[in-house]
Amino acid sequence: MKKLLIAFALILAPLASEAQVKTPQASPKGYIKQTVGLTDVEVTYSRPGARGRAVFGNLVPFGKLWRTGANENTIINFSDDVVIDGKTLKKGKYAIYTVPRIESWDVIFYLSTDNWGLPENWSEAYVALKTTVKEDALPTPVETFTIGINSLDPNFGYLEMAWENSHVALKFEVPTAKTAIASIDKTLAGPSWNDYYAASQYLFQSNGNIELSRTYVDKALDMSTDKPYYVTRLKSLIQAKQGDKKGAVETAKASLAAAEAANNADYVKLNKDSIAEWSR
Repeated sequence: MKKLLIAFALILAPLASEAQVKTPQASPKGYIKQTVGLTDVEVTYSRPGARGRAVFGNLVPFGKLWRTGANENTIINFSDDVVIDGKTLKKGKYAIYTVPRIESWDVIFYLSTDNWGLPENWSEAYVALKTTVKEDALPTPVETFTIGINSLDPNFGYLEMAWENSHVALKFEVPTAKTAIASIDKTLAGPSWNDYYAASQYLFQSNGNIELSRTYVDKALDMSTDKPYYVTRLKSLIQAKQGDKKGAVETAKASLAAAEAANNADYVKLNKDSIAEWSR
């Protein structure tokens, strides 16, 4: 019997050593991934809660360097160079530190990202970019520290931070036009009709060179065998923007017929509405 108990204990010992108690973190980890224009932005951070405590001016002192979250560094990663307050921040990974004040926050992008909280030895050489952003008071308190990437535009976005009654929004600009034009130039060295369509669509939607947009959509239609309804739809919009309403109506009719054949109700309605508008 004794030998049996010993053997049983030996079997259970490895299982006991592998068992771990799991409890929720006081400041759970958060993660954001957002595409702004053609630039990917990722943020990893921990999210402390107020839990009845006064935050700014108490838990987070005014005028003092703050880790901007909890636990490990709050880290942001840009896939392209961005511009903040007229200054270029190279693509890559940075720790975010802040200095909250009553009416503004300093926001610091720091090259060293492997610190727990604040660096033991702060080095100005690691400050890649520092700027100041206006603080906005919130009418409703935010219980849990929150970072977001909002107010998106193809050419910029806002890095937002909110906790308690304080909110800041830092604008960053992304190189969408530069990246898109470089992609267009590279692709059009040996383009397909779809490449010409994509180039034409970008120039049209971004209020770019409308004549070049027309040239590209015409090439797309010349090269395509089935004359897709969405390509003829784009051409009609370009013609209308150029002031050629008569030509736009004729092209929209061709798009309408193709959309009806494809049973695409959305494009059928779009073309009918445009034909009615341009025929007035």
